[in-house]
Amino acid sequence: MMRTAFACAAAVAALLTAGAANAQDTPEIAWNVGVTSDYVFRGFSQTNEDPTVFGGVDLTIGAFYAGAWASGVDFGDSTDAEFDLYGGYRSEISGFAVDVGVVGYFYTSAPNGADYDYAELKLAGSRAIGPVTLGAAVYWSPDFFGADEEATYVEANAAFTPAPKWTVSGAIGHQSLDVNADYATWNAGVAYAVTDHVVIDVRYHDADVSGPLSDDRAVAALKFLF
Repeated sequence: MMRTAFACAAAVAALLTAGAANAQDTPEIAWNVGVTSDYVFRGFSQTNEDPTVFGGVDLTIGAFYAGAWASGVDFGDSTDAEFDLYGGYRSEISGFAVDVGVVGYFYTSAPNGADYDYAELKLAGSRAIGPVTLGAAVYWSPDFFGADEEATYVEANAAFTPAPKWTVSGAIGHQSLDVNADYATWNAGVAYAVTDHVVIDVRYHDADVSGPLSDDRAVAALKFLF
């Protein structure tokens, strides 16, 4: 589908442009794998409230980046995994960190006609003030997940580092849809770096949508960084 090709092409273009524009920059590769008690995305469980494993890889060349990430999912049908591709450009403007990119979401073994795959354009910014980082982001899709077409997600977020190895963070967002009802969602939690390569995150999620997959819930995740 056109949106699938668009997301893949954007990620590849980010890499090719990075190589051309930053020939002297050394590529950096980072890997991550982990397990979570529930994969929650914008307030909704993606795994029918069950645990799953996930993992990803990120490539950075100067200000450009690209990566891939995958996780198990359970939508109550044949769909069994989500695979994301993303790429973009990070910079700093007047003390603000700026991130412009694209994300493609792809689902394996989805039923025929499910129309799950989609892409989003992303614009995010943040600013660090001592131990506090404040940020905001907007994601826009011309052809969203399932029955929805144009969709926009707007989020405000914050993170606070009260002590070494500890990070308290949270976010509040609003998802606008053109078929299903709009809704708000939020999360808050704490992360602890056991080592430079092991992180534990405990987080509370909620959304103003009634339903078993969007009810409030606490989620614990263990992540390994390489």
